[in-house]
Amino acid sequence: MVVISEILEQSLSSLSTLDHRYDVFLSFRGFDTRSNFTDHLYNTLVNAKITTFLDDEEIETGLPLKPELESAIRASRASVIVLSQNYASSTWCLDELVLILEQQLRSPNYFVIPIFYHVEPTDVRKQQNSFGEAMAKYKQRMETEADAERRSQWAKKIDLWNKALTEVAGLKGEYIAEGRKEVGFIEEIVTKIRRRLGVLLSIPQPLIIGRDHRIKGITTWLKEGSSRSGDIFTISGMGGIGKTTLAKYVYRLNCGEFQRSSFIEGISKACAQQYNGLLDLQKQICGDISKPNSIQVHSDVSVYTSKIEKALAHKKVFVVLDDVGSLEHLDALLGNKGFHPGSKVVITTQDASLTDKYLLNLVVRPKHTKLLLDGLNDYESLNLLSLSAFNCNDSKEGYKDVSNKLVKYCKGHPLALEVLGKALRNKDVAQWEDYIERLLKKGPLSDIKKVFQMSLESLEEDEKELFKHIACFFVGKDRKSTEIILKACELHTVSGIKNLVDRSLLSIGWNNTLMMHQLIQETGRYIVHQESPNRPEKRSRLWCHEESFKVLKQKKGKGNVLGLLLDMRMLEEDELYELETDALSKMDNLKLLQLNYVQLKGSYKNFPEELRWLCMHGFPLDHIPPGLQLENLVGLDMSYSRLISFDMSYSDTQRQKLTGLDSKRKRLLRSLKILNLSYCEQLLSLGGFSEFPKLERLMLSNCISLIEVCESIEQCDALEHIDLSYCKEAGKLLRTIGKVKNLRTLNLDGCNLSELPMEMRADVEVREMLNGNNIGMNSQTSSSAIVEAIPRALDSNMIYLASSLVCLSLENNNLSNESFPKDMSSLSMLKELYLDGNDIVSLPTCVRTLPTLEKLSIGGCPRLKTLERPPPTLKELIYGFSEEMKEGKVVFDPEMSLIKLYISSFFRNTDAYWGSLIEGVYKCVDTRDVEEEVLRSLGWRLTKNHITKTNTQMHYQFGIFSMLYRGKEIPDWISERREASSLSFSIPSSANILRGLNLCFALTKCPGIMLYIKISNITKNLTWIYRPMMDFLESIEAGVVHLSHWMFGKNEMGDGDQITISILDEDKNDNFNTTECGISLVYDEDDGKNTIKEDVLGYYKSWNHIIGGDLSRFQTSTPGEYFLSYIHFLGYDHPPFRAFSQSKCT
Repeated sequence: MVVISEILEQSLSSLSTLDHRYDVFLSFRGFDTRSNFTDHLYNTLVNAKITTFLDDEEIETGLPLKPELESAIRASRASVIVLSQNYASSTWCLDELVLILEQQLRSPNYFVIPIFYHVEPTDVRKQQNSFGEAMAKYKQRMETEADAERRSQWAKKIDLWNKALTEVAGLKGEYIAEGRKEVGFIEEIVTKIRRRLGVLLSIPQPLIIGRDHRIKGITTWLKEGSSRSGDIFTISGMGGIGKTTLAKYVYRLNCGEFQRSSFIEGISKACAQQYNGLLDLQKQICGDISKPNSIQVHSDVSVYTSKIEKALAHKKVFVVLDDVGSLEHLDALLGNKGFHPGSKVVITTQDASLTDKYLLNLVVRPKHTKLLLDGLNDYESLNLLSLSAFNCNDSKEGYKDVSNKLVKYCKGHPLALEVLGKALRNKDVAQWEDYIERLLKKGPLSDIKKVFQMSLESLEEDEKELFKHIACFFVGKDRKSTEIILKACELHTVSGIKNLVDRSLLSIGWNNTLMMHQLIQETGRYIVHQESPNRPEKRSRLWCHEESFKVLKQKKGKGNVLGLLLDMRMLEEDELYELETDALSKMDNLKLLQLNYVQLKGSYKNFPEELRWLCMHGFPLDHIPPGLQLENLVGLDMSYSRLISFDMSYSDTQRQKLTGLDSKRKRLLRSLKILNLSYCEQLLSLGGFSEFPKLERLMLSNCISLIEVCESIEQCDALEHIDLSYCKEAGKLLRTIGKVKNLRTLNLDGCNLSELPMEMRADVEVREMLNGNNIGMNSQTSSSAIVEAIPRALDSNMIYLASSLVCLSLENNNLSNESFPKDMSSLSMLKELYLDGNDIVSLPTCVRTLPTLEKLSIGGCPRLKTLERPPPTLKELIYGFSEEMKEGKVVFDPEMSLIKLYISSFFRNTDAYWGSLIEGVYKCVDTRDVEEEVLRSLGWRLTKNHITKTNTQMHYQFGIFSMLYRGKEIPDWISERREASSLSFSIPSSANILRGLNLCFALTKCPGIMLYIKISNITKNLTWIYRPMMDFLESIEAGVVHLSHWMFGKNEMGDGDQITISILDEDKNDNFNTTECGISLVYDEDDGKNTIKEDVLGYYKSWNHIIGGDLSRFQTSTPGEYFLSYIHFLGYDHPPFRAFSQSKCT
């Protein structure tokens, strides 16, 4: 059971087919742009979740195009062609161009975007300058060709190339002149590509192989009620068998059904590798299942256990505890007071007996269900191996025998099969045979770990070193910071991490952290351990705290040690034991060093000069010792320290006196890019920024005493990320922080801001001053122009934000609507804004003035009732109502493009949900509140008694009204009915106008997994696949009835049209729970008076994305077919119809 990355990143328009493996094919001349423009473009596309093909190899001129490139072009939905100076000098590029344009002609939905990179479109169209020179050389080569047949071939090729260049120059493209900033240009082009592709900004629910029946079983269990207490479900099995993936899948599918939900991943690893690991996990679960801002920070496990117990007792929650390794974990994360009725807890563990032992201490014992997860069968294993190795669901021709041998070796272990398949991708059969022979050799590792070891051995040397660094020191660390640090160790981090992810040796967590399966991490560390099993000082990396302490204590470290990790809190030794600094003096090549809560004595000059990363949590001094010679240091982390000031700005005389260094030769932190001083609660001031001009990331979270940041921070031109979250005096710091020229990300969460810092005070005096300097104050005026125009005396009293900001977070500041300025349009580059946990009642007017905003998060605001007309540029909205609310409303601009809308999990299953309206997208009301005229117009003959008795809600979306209620039989007024889950019929002739179709079906029970309605008009070649709202009714053995009205008009259905209707589950089965199915047609009746009647459904028909309206964003790659599902609005995606045809290997 694994995530198959090549197949999962499907956009909406390719939901029912696996033919499009890529969203974009990149065509470029590597000599011109590989290491700069194209590399940046590729990374931006990937970060935007656009699956992109980029070939890493250059082909000699004259050699034929590789078959895989032809396949990739045909398997893509679009192509981006980077036409650069030497593009035409590559026959390979020209052949690609011809194929791309042929594909565009062959496929009407395929689109091509040319980028004229430092070249004029006219030069391309007329083949002049560098393009003309290249074509002239080809013509000259043709003329000197002696062989007539080859000369003819050259002539045909040149003719094709000339036509292709002329054609591509005529397409609508993008032009980038020399000197233009590429970052903004690339972001613009990616935005355009994303819009044309219709890629949704969500994480798709992963495909899982061989676990469908397990998913259905757990989902059914989740929907079952519990009268006394919550229920517990334990999934046990060996490491790597798929417990976490299964639990994560089920969690994403069902977390919205509970008042609160929490997924705690990797518990055993977190507790084993971090001193406060269990405490940190308690903080996470408290934050997830308690109200925002209701949790105060403590450092006692028992305090948090009590808080967790209280929350679990009073709320219906869904909690997943992943990788539980001890009874202590369960006691701390669940407590012993029991659960609120209806709550569900899923536990994954390698030891199922732990849950049984835990339950013995509960007064009210919940129902306990167990599942032992075993391996995949041979068929499923072969399917997974083939998907990983060949990107299809069966072995390639000639690979059947070797594939079966590997399936037998892996014994159904999903992770081993995936890693093995990706390691053997693009390898011939002989290489597969060699791999098998090496696997079968006996060794100390288990069969499964041997798979991982061999996969690691097949990496390039640079990637091996990168992997070992991450496995030993950086699992769970921020990806961006890790890339910066390890790049300074002369490793190719961006491409290397991407390859490790592609090989399933590494994964990226939800918050951009580096994650690694424990078995793979253990294998990597085992390889390092084998460098010198009995003498740790001879190994390249030391991560075991006991061994690191012993090496330092005995001063045995030498030049072979590249990295060392020590946290004194993880040892039984006295934390006050002092280690001498000269223990580091002989480690000449030490680049990575962590000395957390270590007491040191001796001169800091002994620290190795080659250090690139130094982490010293709990540093005991109140200042930075001047003897540190860290001119090569890139990352410095001194969080949780006793620092009072941090200032490296000594005068030349002071520096030479303190350090003995010539200030003209050395600067102590000249290479520093990352500075982390978070949780330094005594820190008062920060200065000396002139000493680290390369600084990129500054983290000061929870520095509660910080009151001064030196103005020298203005000199940090590379500084782009600042975190001031929960700094109580942050408001005073913004006068300085706001002057950082190129700041892109600013975190001001929990800073007690009384008002939102404004870029500019709208004082009359200031306006007059600007006018006096001939600077007009409007949305186009840059921040730098405004600041330069204001005298220093006035400027120093102003608070403003840098116009370069791309991401701004203002969560939990108690800001009201009055706290915001009237206009924020000067933040012209802002794309992400986080306003969660504030005291706003509606969307502040100024937010609508942000010209480039793409993501807005505004959840957990207790007074928020409506969200009207967010900026039209928005692509992603995270929105949550509070539990106290009784109704909620979201209103979009009618012309606004469809966006991705996330609904906070605690919003669902509350009164607010049932009174909710997402204007133009979704509406849900209590059926008792629906006007009788509306029900009559739908053709629903529901009595008041029936409505009151069923106590249900009516949903409306896509032009479809629906409701679900308890019952065994469909209503008598449904005319055409069958005792089946499908039916076919023809639309009869009628003098009246068809207004819609009522569909009703009865189920023996509410299904435990997704259900779909498929209506096809065979005559008009139109199909609608709809996932109805089935998630809000618990499983009832007595049965349920689903009723829906589809607002079909004459364009969708007409007299004589042949119609088929099917009720399906996600595997395309139509014979699961349906006992009866029926339809009735609804017509407009002519009363003979020729009077114009008011259309009571007019409001609903005015919505844009409905049947008969604009459903283009929901069209699949099959012409005339539309997939309609509310999940595309509510924050998670699930690939529909996973049993639809998969690609076969050829």
